[in-house]
Parts: sequence; C-alpha cells; structure tokens
Amino acid sequence: MAPGEVMKRADAGVVSPWHPPTVGPVGDAERPLDSKQLETLDEVISSAERVTGLRFAAFLGDLGSDSRATALTLLAGLGTDAANAVLVAISPGQRIVEVVTGTIAALRITDRAARLAVLNVISSATNGDLMGALTNGIRTLADQAGTLPDRSSW
Repeated sequence: MAPGEVMKRADAGVVSPWHPPTVGPVGDAERPLDSKQLETLDEVISSAERVTGLRFAAFLGDLGSDSRATALTLLAGLGTDAANAVLVAISPGQRIVEVVTGTIAALRITDRAARLAVLNVISSATNGDLMGALTNGIRTLADQAGTLPDRSSW
C-alpha cells in the first residue's frame, strides 16, 4: 500500500499526502508495503469481511494534528459502507494508531476490542513490521466482532 492510501479490498484511493516518518520502518517511505504484502492484506481484509459481515479498511500514512478527526473523515469516505465499517489507521511517523467504527459496526466492536487491537498493532509496529501491524489489527477486530449469524434458519 502506498502511504496515504486507504485499503478497500482490491482498490485503494489516495486520501492524504505522506510525510516520511521520523521513526518507524526502515526502507522506502514512498512504498512501505510491496505487492505481495498488499495481496496478503487484501486477503486478510476479504476474509474478515466474509466472516463478520462488516466492512474493513486500513490506512497507512500521516494522520495530521488531529488524528482522530482524520480517521473519522477517512471512515466517512467509505460512503454508504461507513456505518458497517471498521478502520485501522496507522501513522508510523507520529507513532499513532486509531481504530474507528461506524455506528452499526460499533455494536459488535467494543471499546475493549478496539484497545486489544491497538495493543496488537503497537506490538508489531514497534519492530517496524507495518504489514504485521495492519493484519494483526484487522484479524483481532474480526475475531472480536465474531461471525455473522446464519439467517437462513430464521
């Protein structure tokens, strides 16, 4: 994923400029994840969506001076999917992680679940593993949300 992009399954759209991190991963700040990692992240997001019925998105880049407001703006950028969405946003240069949920997704992702996901993200990001940070955060949130109930028997 190029910095400043929100991962929305197979497509990504630029949402903010990237400022190279002063701390964080070593390597090309313009493209911290390679093609193979992007494919893996896409698979993790698709799997989480299939199992939970929620929409998952990931953001990697600068979140600005008001990181929470930026994360909420990114979530709103998902349009009609925003209410059912969960966003994991990481700003390595700022050492900030934000997990935001839409109104419907918040019914299944508790504050405790979001804090657990943040701890897992920090654990991976501390060693410069942004790929692990994103995937661990999304998998943790999907596990905490649980599976979508089978409605065929209702």
